Amino acid sequence: MSIEVTHLTKFFGEQAAVNDISFTIGKGEIVAFLGPNGAGKSTTMKMITGYIPSSSGSIKVNGINVNVDDLETRKIIGYLPENNPLYTDMYVKEYLHFVGSIYKVKNLNHRVKEMIDMVGLGIEQNKRIGALSKGYKQRVGLAQAFIHNPEVLILDEPTSGLDPNQLVEIRELIKTIGKEKTVMLSTHIMQEVEAICDRIIIINNGKIVANENQAALDTEPEVQTIYVEFEGTVTRQSLGKIQGVSNVKEFGEGWLIEGSSEYDLRKTVSKKAQESGWLIMTLTLKKKSLEEVFKELTKN
Repeated sequence: MSIEVTHLTKFFGEQAAVNDISFTIGKGEIVAFLGPNGAGKSTTMKMITGYIPSSSGSIKVNGINVNVDDLETRKIIGYLPENNPLYTDMYVKEYLHFVGSIYKVKNLNHRVKEMIDMVGLGIEQNKRIGALSKGYKQRVGLAQAFIHNPEVLILDEPTSGLDPNQLVEIRELIKTIGKEKTVMLSTHIMQEVEAICDRIIIINNGKIVANENQAALDTEPEVQTIYVEFEGTVTRQSLGKIQGVSNVKEFGEGWLIEGSSEYDLRKTVSKKAQESGWLIMTLTLKKKSLEEVFKELTKN
């Protein structure tokens, strides 16, 4: 595994910001690390990068123990912090040259040009960083995280401040990079998670409350819900008698029908409709949105 976190704990005074968490992330995975504000996301990411020490537990990046050889792990990690600290008096190209020289990047001029093209900084490359919009500053942060071609990327709110067009471009960039790298990212934008992430880890009050792929999180194994619209009059009572149905309620122009996942309600409702001469206009299997799942798992 590229990232191995085992029984990781971080205390600030007597408060456990991160409380005995464990997870792994493999090469070629893009994993969302989600949680409400103050849940321990940024603290965990800082410990993985070696920016702050852990109180206990272990972190390995590509088999190297971060607590022991953190300089070695920093060589293979690209990190975009939440607040994206930049040298605002430096020019964009100057700053990327500076970062690349720290990592001793070969063919640095070519690599800087490559990064500028990759993150879409071409028209702003000769400006001072302090004169850039928030979205372009974020692009500079992404470029510095990628410039040394790291094997592991830790991205804390990577699309903060980007407009809708920029969002699409950067998401595609992260997806492309994620095919060969290990990517761990934090975000509050659930559509972003659904668009690019393979797996979701949710932390709340310093503890892991979910570690699943999206398909597993979207399903609720014991309950099934479908939305149906019929042409003509159909009563709640008649729908309630269908095999497997436990609850029926009006919703908009149609009905929300709930029942045990033991039955496929789409089949039982369609069969009843055919027998009763009801014309189905719409039939949709309803799943919880990622936002709904997140709220349920992180409510106090």
